[in-house]
Amino acid sequence: MKKLIITGCNGQLGRAINQYYAGNTEYELVNTDVAELDITNVDAVTGFVSEVKPYAIINCAAHTAVDACEVQGDSAYRINALGPRNLSIAATKNKAKMIHISTDYVFPGNGTTPYTEFDPVGPNSMYGKTKLAGEEFVKSFASEYFILRTAWLYGDGKNFVKTMLALSEKNDTIRVVNDQLGTPTSATELAKAIGYLLPTDNFGTFHATCEGSCSWADFAQMIFRLAGKNTKVDGISTAEYNAPAARPAYSILDNYMLRLTSDYKFAEWEDAIKEYMKSL
Repeated sequence: MKKLIITGCNGQLGRAINQYYAGNTEYELVNTDVAELDITNVDAVTGFVSEVKPYAIINCAAHTAVDACEVQGDSAYRINALGPRNLSIAATKNKAKMIHISTDYVFPGNGTTPYTEFDPVGPNSMYGKTKLAGEEFVKSFASEYFILRTAWLYGDGKNFVKTMLALSEKNDTIRVVNDQLGTPTSATELAKAIGYLLPTDNFGTFHATCEGSCSWADFAQMIFRLAGKNTKVDGISTAEYNAPAARPAYSILDNYMLRLTSDYKFAEWEDAIKEYMKSL
């Protein structure tokens, strides 16, 4: 069986990948999280990967606390930049494919049309800067790689959907930002896309989100509607929300490279959230 090293296996995407490959007879998953493998330690990574000899490494590990990254810059660079670098070095050394998960935050977020993989990057937050540095390291050190930029991810774990549902238990009205646009993306759908690309030689950088777009307030309204809640959504501005880190006002990604190079298509975001809500 071909071995797949999964980093960040306890996160939403790591769990979705495990679910996707459950019962698969072609691949054996070698699950790691911070307790099993410190991706910021190049010697630990190269030693571990040389021992496992994987077909591919799927890097789901990241410092994703956007506001915390602003004050934990060193930690964010270690995890989001050096981690992918170390994994890419080890992947090349062991002739393994490298799959790295990145983010919409690499863009400035002031666009008016969906970002393609060919649009110029320009992050405005420490999180975005460290994730972009990670992308650059993967391109420099991995010989065979897929970089998948996703956005507004939800799955099995702490996420926007569960936060909204928890808030609705105690509040009749919830204030949600209505001037940030993006695409809610199911971790299950992202795992499927990884499963599609993995056996191919269609290497490069891909945008990987569900189809369509909405605001956070629209997303919250959809969640409450599907959950049968009467909770009202009060739309507020990003300025009113006043988060420490800059959030992209426009995060809509166009899965352009997937369209150019394959017939693969993500589910519409409305269909994906309906499926997710059924599973809760």
